[in-house]
Amino acid sequence: MSAKLPAVCLSGADYSAVELSDDDASVILLDQRLLPLEELYVELRGPAEMVRAIREMWVRGAPAIGIAAAYGVVLAARMAESSAEFDTMVEAIGEARPTAVNLRWAVERMKRVAKAAHGLGRHERVALLAAEARQLHRQDVAANRTMGALGAQYLPDGASVLTHCNAGALATGGYGTALGVIRAAVEAGKRLRVFADETRPWLQGARLTAWELARDGFDVTVISDNCAASLFGQGRLGLAIVGADRIALNGDVANKVGTYGVACLARLHDRPFYVAAPLSTLDRSTPSGDAITIEQREPAEVLEFAGRRMAPVGVAAINPSFDVTPARLVSGLFTEAGVALPVTPESVGRLLGSLD
Repeated sequence: MSAKLPAVCLSGADYSAVELSDDDASVILLDQRLLPLEELYVELRGPAEMVRAIREMWVRGAPAIGIAAAYGVVLAARMAESSAEFDTMVEAIGEARPTAVNLRWAVERMKRVAKAAHGLGRHERVALLAAEARQLHRQDVAANRTMGALGAQYLPDGASVLTHCNAGALATGGYGTALGVIRAAVEAGKRLRVFADETRPWLQGARLTAWELARDGFDVTVISDNCAASLFGQGRLGLAIVGADRIALNGDVANKVGTYGVACLARLHDRPFYVAAPLSTLDRSTPSGDAITIEQREPAEVLEFAGRRMAPVGVAAINPSFDVTPARLVSGLFTEAGVALPVTPESVGRLLGSLD
């Protein structure tokens, strides 16, 4: 169902990955599967629709998924006829995708508010949850702007920057993580050229990163994933910066598959490889990357392109959505609480200590 954004978006821009309607009755979500050809906003009115939207990547990017999940809990509170039904709906939202830790983090935060509001009437409970979800959204945008300002100091004027996947406004509440660092550097007067890996098989770099950077007036060039090596070798890339879906206590980073390869190339060519992510992406329950569950998606995403079969019938495909980059390959981690440089269990622990 086509919809319009609220008059004022919490993203701080005239486009947004996800917003809650002014009356708290629906979630307005940008269907990112259709970009860059069509900018279509859809209206979700129930938690089951939200689960589908997350699984089918109408909304994607760890922080944006977390915000969408929080808004989904608001819809569950509106629809549920009992505490048991609410719990079932919320659990389904929390299990929609397995790797991005922000999803479960946001759901658990909303559950705590729901528990505190247990004795209230439906209207008051929904209003309280909606206020919490909007606060979560605002905090994400503020965190992005803070980490952007911190990380921008490490991007030299005139640099050519490689990105992988999309870690911008479309993947967050607004502004972006990796792209937020780029935005902040440009806002500070630095001249940057961005090279966006196309990022197979969903082409988040070619479709989404290029869309939002071009829309916002940045110098952006799309390259195929297998072009990055030669550009590093030719000295045409000065550094790489990406976002993250989960960061382990030892600093290992789970991000869109192909990130590990970018980190290896950066190390081989003695170029910095940075990660930008909010503290909500750091997972206290994950000691190392070995403990991160990697989502395995449908082989058709690799075997087909735009609905057309590209590989012989009967041929199998492996389609992990993420890979893990060891902390030793990460030059620095930018968060709203500060910078971890180098990335070690101790420096990650200091960042997490800011939450205690």
